[in-house]
Amino acid sequence: MAGSYGYRRKPSSCKNSGTRGASAARKDRATNNALPPPVICRSMGRQMEDPMQPDLFFPTRCLLLLGVFCLALPAPASAQAYPHADEPIGTIEEIYDGHLTPDMAVRTFRNIDRLFPTRTIAAGDTPRALPEALVDLSALVTYQVGDATYDLYDFLSLDNVTGLIVLKDGAVVHESYQRGNTAETRWMSMSVAKSITSTLVGAAIRDGYIDGLDDMVTDYVPALAGSAYDGVSIRDILLMASGVAWDETYTDPESDRRDLLRAQIAQRPGAAMEVMASLPRAAEPGTQHNYSTGETQVLAEIVAGATDMTLSAYLAAQIWQPYGMEADANWWLDSPDGVEIGGSGLSATLRDFARFGQFILDGGMIDGEAVLPDGWTEIAGQPQKLSTGEAIEYGYMWWPGWTEPSMADGAYAAIGIQGQNIYINPTRNVVIATHMAQPKPLGREPVDPLVVFDAIAAALD
Repeated sequence: MAGSYGYRRKPSSCKNSGTRGASAARKDRATNNALPPPVICRSMGRQMEDPMQPDLFFPTRCLLLLGVFCLALPAPASAQAYPHADEPIGTIEEIYDGHLTPDMAVRTFRNIDRLFPTRTIAAGDTPRALPEALVDLSALVTYQVGDATYDLYDFLSLDNVTGLIVLKDGAVVHESYQRGNTAETRWMSMSVAKSITSTLVGAAIRDGYIDGLDDMVTDYVPALAGSAYDGVSIRDILLMASGVAWDETYTDPESDRRDLLRAQIAQRPGAAMEVMASLPRAAEPGTQHNYSTGETQVLAEIVAGATDMTLSAYLAAQIWQPYGMEADANWWLDSPDGVEIGGSGLSATLRDFARFGQFILDGGMIDGEAVLPDGWTEIAGQPQKLSTGEAIEYGYMWWPGWTEPSMADGAYAAIGIQGQNIYINPTRNVVIATHMAQPKPLGREPVDPLVVFDAIAAALD
């Protein structure tokens, strides 16, 4: 089957050895055998011998209080290289509760690396150029909300957009920032990170670390053996169809999502997988779609277990450096020196999120070399089917378009709560990335961003 991706297999002895196959030169940047030269970590403004390692100065910036509240402290004076480093910020629970004032939300969302330990995703030495072909979008774009006609300014204001970039044919046609953000601002991704984590699964299949989507979760995550994840495949996880019970309600302190957040706040190794292993079964694997951030943490463990690399190192070696991202990014960890939070917590610049979208639009190719399995990008963002044959409006942790124009164009998006988006329209060759600061995790978008993205894509034809 086209989605099985079982080719280019390495011998099984290579699965956890870190042995390199294809693209070895690119991967060596992230291995102990060929470390990159010392760099200045942009999140801290100091030299780090290994930019892939977690920030060991985290305790000076984040106090874990009784394992429940994370109180973010001002960054040290050495972090002046980052323009927002000294801003007061809120807590992780205030983000999920939606209890941040507009200004505090902006300051917090551009400083999320101060909430938890992070690992740096190091940029390469040569950023990929983003040529400019600027147009006046405000003069081109209108769209309907009910019976009313809206324009670009309405979208920027009503949805509290802090950054908007539009690529057409790989060139920047629009780039704007609000609320003090600049091209240097790193912004939280929230569930946009899910789409990045799922892409790393594709890379691991291409490299032979994972045999295919029918591999069992417990082959790579032994901590889940004997749990409801027995018999669950990687495909089931990508479709969020494991059949394991889960309540995603962000604002409910008693939900499974908040249990996983508390495990993250505790910063105890293995705590996240303990939460996942304790969940009961609600349906047979592959038969029921249920949106679950927990599934993405399982996916992060799969990538780490399969490659014997951190997700940050693997992302840097496979995509971030060879594709030419211009700035270091950061990724939350579940514990000091632990596993990345697969479903959120990757902070990067708007331009680099747009470059990631362009990489996907380019078919997962870098300089003529495939990073992902053949056809992966054509499948990952489109509606999938469960084992029962039932169609679901979900891809491989990407969201297929739900508006008529986006469905007609085969457009899809990586989407994070509070307004984070990477929109990809393969028919019109458009990529749009946004940073936003909406007041609640969900339900506070006066304008559906996809409606605006569709209008922009059509206006550029």
